[in-house]
Amino acid sequence: MAELTAQQISRDGLDPTYVACDVAGDDFVNAGDEFIHIKNGDGSPHTVTIVTPATVDGLAVADRDVVVPAGEERMIGPFPAGAYNDENAKVTFTYDAITSLTIAILKPGV
Repeated sequence: MAELTAQQISRDGLDPTYVACDVAGDDFVNAGDEFIHIKNGDGSPHTVTIVTPATVDGLAVADRDVVVPAGEERMIGPFPAGAYNDENAKVTFTYDAITSLTIAILKPGV
């Protein structure tokens, strides 16, 4: 699993750097305003599963699945800390496959 670093968007603009998705999944430290930007260059759709370690009344909150269609991209987020952060203040996510998937974590600037 790779820990990704959020890239801050500014008024001067951002040319984000994308990395290949990790077969074991990825995570990032979450302050609550980050977004996942994922690009699918594959000919097949892929599913990103965002882990939700939270519970409500002792019941687990279901993980969130987001389908990224073939040849498309998706912005996913933000992630409220109370529902998505694990014990290390990270959001963790996995993929059904990683063929031609690239990712960047983006954070609004000031």
